Amino acid sequence: MASARVPGKGRGAALLMLLAGAWLLAGCSGDADVPTARAAGTSAMTLELDANDVVTAERRVLARRLPISGSLTPLVQSQLKSKVAGEVLEVRHREGDAVRRGEVLLRIDTRSQEAQVASQKAALDKARADLGIARLNVENSERLLAKKFIAQNVLDTQKSVYAAALASVQLAEAQLRLAEIGLADAVVRAPFDAVVARRFAEPGEKVSSDSALLELVDLSRLELQAAAPAADTPAIAPGQLAEVRVDGFGKRVFEARVERINPVTEQGSRQILLYLAIDNAGGALRGGMFAQGDLVIERSEAVLAIPAAAVKQEAGIDYAWVIEGGVLLRKQLTLGAARGAEGLVEVRAGLEAGARLVAVALDGVQPGVPVTVTGAQRASAPGNLAVAP
Repeated sequence: MASARVPGKGRGAALLMLLAGAWLLAGCSGDADVPTARAAGTSAMTLELDANDVVTAERRVLARRLPISGSLTPLVQSQLKSKVAGEVLEVRHREGDAVRRGEVLLRIDTRSQEAQVASQKAALDKARADLGIARLNVENSERLLAKKFIAQNVLDTQKSVYAAALASVQLAEAQLRLAEIGLADAVVRAPFDAVVARRFAEPGEKVSSDSALLELVDLSRLELQAAAPAADTPAIAPGQLAEVRVDGFGKRVFEARVERINPVTEQGSRQILLYLAIDNAGGALRGGMFAQGDLVIERSEAVLAIPAAAVKQEAGIDYAWVIEGGVLLRKQLTLGAARGAEGLVEVRAGLEAGARLVAVALDGVQPGVPVTVTGAQRASAPGNLAVAP
């Protein structure tokens, strides 16, 4: 019996091989005998397939995944600004330096603030002295009034003076606290563990109040902002996991978790923004990197699944080439909505578990052709799209 082998590559030429084999069997017969020879040759042909071109229908748990992509942004970042005006005396860190919470980052000339503190301390001392005198006057006036040496209005006046002196002390204390805060603000400290992203000030420069000094980012947790079709949002909820890959890290996979979902769609695109947190405790990732991956939005029960490469379509009808009893059969399929990350699709009708299918193109082949499968199957073969359980 003649055999037409479909090699691992260029499998779409199966029909050409079959017809070529038929022509060879026909030999040099006359024109009237050619059709009969071709038919006989075709019926005698055996289609030879590589084992890596054959896949098996199995029951699998499939997950529907939503493609996502976007840039990574530090979840916590801050631009430190000057709270006081003055000359920058010292900037201790540059871009890329790691800093700890409470660590001194920058110092501003404090001579003006120190003078202000000294002035307010002197004002407080004077106010306290005035309060002491006012207290003594009230006490003396009370004794004199008890002996009828002064009128009541004299005591009332002294009490008013005392109340004013007490208010002056309280005002001086508040002004001293403000001066001390201004002095402390001349020393800029890190508000959290971070990495210096930008440095805006240099020693010798004069800065005004609210001038930008440094920008800090916390790289321990990054956020991926991705857009999703509004139609898919009912299946998305905080806590769902995604697997993403980042440019520059090859096939390394990072886990992301949906933290928040924007309540309104984006104008024009009608898409919803998702915010996914990525744990970056190791510090490998950086802000601004581009990431893309899949968000698992649904998981199926165990269903019958086959590689998508085994599904063919003609006139809107899905079908597959199935090997049964050593011959090739064409079976119509009813597919489900579930799609797996490994390139698997759900089959709801048309196949049974264990069915062997052809996962390569067989253009022009007719049902009933004998089939032989040769060779050993490779787990990573291109034609065999991962059917291991």
